[in-house]
Formats: sequence, C-alpha cells, structure tokens
Amino acid sequence: MKFLRFFLPLCVMIWAAAAFSAKAQVDPASLPRPITGKNDTIRVALTQYDGEMIPWIALSEVRIYGQRTFASEAHRLAFNRLRYNVLKVMPYALYAKRRYGQLEYDLAKTKDRREQRKLVKACDKEIKDMFNREIKELTITQGQILTKLIDREVGRTTFDIVKQTKGGFSAFVYQSVARVVGHNLKSKYDPREDREIESIIISSGYYNY
Repeated sequence: MKFLRFFLPLCVMIWAAAAFSAKAQVDPASLPRPITGKNDTIRVALTQYDGEMIPWIALSEVRIYGQRTFASEAHRLAFNRLRYNVLKVMPYALYAKRRYGQLEYDLAKTKDRREQRKLVKACDKEIKDMFNREIKELTITQGQILTKLIDREVGRTTFDIVKQTKGGFSAFVYQSVARVVGHNLKSKYDPREDREIESIIISSGYYNY
C-alpha cells in the first residue's frame, strides 16, 4: 500500500507533464489562422495563444511632450534662437559621428601604416570639403554648439579627434586659431549643464527610430 501511495501521485505527475508537453508542441501550422480580406497585404508576425494564431505588429515608441511655458517673451525668443542653432548644426555632428566611426572601423581592419595614413587623409579631406562648403558659414554661437555636440555624439572633443588624426602639433595650431574666433575645441558636453540643448535634441525627432 505504501508503494501505491507514492506510485499513483508519480503517475499523475508524469501524465500531466506529458499532456502539457504535447499541448506545447502543437504544430502552429495546424492552428486556425485569422481570416484576411483582399486588402490585407501586409505580412505581420503571429503568436500562438490559447489555440489560435494571433497577429501582432511591433509599434515604435511614442513620446509625448508637454507644451513649454516661458517666464517672459525674451526667454521664449532666446530658446527659439537656441533651438534654431542646435537644429542647424546637429546634422554636422551626426555626420562627424558616422564618418569617424567609419574611420575607426577601417583603421582597425589594417595594420599597414601607409594604408592607415591614406585612410586618415581621405577622412580629413572629406571633413575639410564639408567645412569649405557649409560649416564656414556658421556663426560663432553655432560653432560653439557644434563642438559640444561633436563631443556628445563621438564621445571625444574636437581637439582629441584632431590630435588623434593629425597629431598634437596640428591640434595645438587648430585650437589656437579657434580661440581667436571665440571657439574652444576642447569644449565638452554635459547633459546637466546643457540641459536646454539636450531637451531640444531629445524632442527633435533625430532619435525616433
């Protein structure tokens, strides 16, 4: 009798586990599918739920922002000017992020010093061409914001980038020239100190993917 007292619960547990396993291993192709119409042409994912295949679509994140209020008209105008300047230079910072990221990737693929110098020279030429074509038209304020945004996107200051690609002496010369016109290539980005810029970037839609 003692044997049966232990044997029967064991059999029940084994049967339940087998039934659960059989249920879990149901072929999804054998389950009923949603009825589609002639205009249902978009392929979506299906998930098995309670014996049926349920269609679903992953939705992008939606951010909702409150309408900002300003203490005065002067504050509103100042914020709008800052927003204009940030959105003006943000594409250049993102370009620098992509271009220097590609440079680091290319440099990591070769150990040949001559080839590395060619890669650096090509990158430097692209940056200079963009400078001569567009960036030279930026105002001093926009240039100051750009140097901060480059540090935000690339993770290094403009001075560090020039030093790595062109050498310490060139970085010193570039910094000296930049200081004359009111820039500082060593400017770092701090989301707390630059919280106005950060809020503009977050609400701009650049990272809604």
